[in-house]
Amino acid sequence: MTAFFASGRVVDLILALVVIEAIVLLIFRSMTGRGIPAVSLLINLLAGTFLLMALRSALTEMPWASTAAWLSAALVAHVADIALRWRS
Repeated sequence: MTAFFASGRVVDLILALVVIEAIVLLIFRSMTGRGIPAVSLLINLLAGTFLLMALRSALTEMPWASTAAWLSAALVAHVADIALRWRS
């Protein structure tokens, strides 16, 4: 189990679940017209995905700049998400 976490594979599994979540929610929205608008959903999931990539970078002992870049990307996506919500 330690190797599963240290290799970053746990993050890969979570990312796969995030993709499945996005697909299910987008299909639900297209079929019912209800739920989270696609742009809002994708920006929100993008922020989380970037945080997961930062975690993967740290777990696999990538250079600190890699982790910082993922965290910066997460911040940009988060600010975009907040800005989009602020307008609604």
